Amino acid sequence: MIRRNPSSLGLLALALVAAVAAVAQSDDDAAAGARAFGTVARVLQSPRCQNCHPAGDRPLQGETGRPHRMFISRQSVEAGLPCSACHQERNSEAVGVAGGPPGAPHWGLPPAETPMVFQGRSVRALCEQLKDPAATGGKDLAALLEHVTHDPLVRWGWDPGGKRKKPPVSHAAFVAAFRTWVASGGPCP
Repeated sequence: MIRRNPSSLGLLALALVAAVAAVAQSDDDAAAGARAFGTVARVLQSPRCQNCHPAGDRPLQGETGRPHRMFISRQSVEAGLPCSACHQERNSEAVGVAGGPPGAPHWGLPPAETPMVFQGRSVRALCEQLKDPAATGGKDLAALLEHVTHDPLVRWGWDPGGKRKKPPVSHAAFVAAFRTWVASGGPCP
């Protein structure tokens, strides 16, 4: 005959309830993270981001993502024409040249080895790419959060100058969504 200790059964029941609650909380966190990534993707798929994260070696321009004028490409940069020849540390409007080139510190495409393509990617493919350190230059999710929060070139997207449109949500809302996504483990929708 097995004797049942009422206090042991009570502890077992509490542990079971706690485990079920933890799984439910984890599922809720994952769902919230996946929803948050939807906001992140809306920004990354906007012209402000896609123009410097194109599918090819040629940056894009404008709200419609037309290829960069003057046939600028990774090859022209490798041949000695740096982006900074035209794109200075700040927007041309800041120095009195309306409609001139936009500018921010370290203006340029991501490295060829890790181009971080945003153009033409599905939301899920974009999510999976961001979670792959081989595709992000070794950055994990925490480093990407730091990057989108503080990098001057990223922040330029919300102060693009001229008649350029800003991303579809504020920088604060973007960072909050990115933080939620990271905190939930980076679930993909």
